[in-house]
Amino acid sequence: MSLTRVILTSGRALDLTELRLTSTYGGMLEGYPCKLVNDMAIHGLLNTARQTHPSSPVHLVPPHLDRPDQQAGPFGPVEILPPVACVGSFRSTALDPAHDPVLHRSSLTVVWFQPTPRVPSGEDGEEALRGIDWEGLAEDFEL
Repeated sequence: MSLTRVILTSGRALDLTELRLTSTYGGMLEGYPCKLVNDMAIHGLLNTARQTHPSSPVHLVPPHLDRPDQQAGPFGPVEILPPVACVGSFRSTALDPAHDPVLHRSSLTVVWFQPTPRVPSGEDGEEALRGIDWEGLAEDFEL
């Protein structure tokens, strides 16, 4: 059973079967959002996704960075990721049309960032999320 269905810009329907939303900078005690901090946050999300879903490929949707006109600190310029970090497990029909549609599906675990904690649904989701290359990134699996 899926939480919701997301329609990619290609027209492919994906079932969102698991979703984890976290605050992008929720655990930051000191410092400021910069490339180093963002890289560590992204690395942690990707590692968590790989450990949680070891049988599914993992893809990072390149995040939009806000670069406010502020003086750079000791770790470089300020770079702010969207406030909500998301890890979602998606399923769809098989990539290979020769596979039995009852016994085969495709899967991909996706990491992305968005401005609100709203669950993507239908065609109402982040454009970058809806634009992923499912056929090039997902893998088929047998039920």
